Amino acid sequence: MKEDKLGDLSMELSVEVLKLAKELRKKRETIISNQIGRSTTSICANIAESKYAHSRADFIAKLEIALKETNETSKWLEMLWKSEYIDEVKYKSLNKPCTTIRFLLVKSIQTAKQNSKK
Repeated sequence: MKEDKLGDLSMELSVEVLKLAKELRKKRETIISNQIGRSTTSICANIAESKYAHSRADFIAKLEIALKETNETSKWLEMLWKSEYIDEVKYKSLNKPCTTIRFLLVKSIQTAKQNSKK
């Protein structure tokens, strides 16, 4: 079976953030928990959708959306940390995969765009 690092990382991040969102709702924090739940699951969904894109342009567009959502998720995590809903350890443990996903998405988008020029 082909390795799907982006898909696997985005699924793991989504699951962990959804668990966090559930905990945040127990603390009656709903604004950011709803936002981060949507942005994180969108990363995973767009990466999954890119696998069956109907064109290279569609593939790139899905990855670019995932990249934007990754950046948004990272910002929500930072906000949760700075507002003391999560500690620094939790922030770093969740933001690290965001950084890795962002790096992989940028590289994948660059490669796809270079290949479309050939």
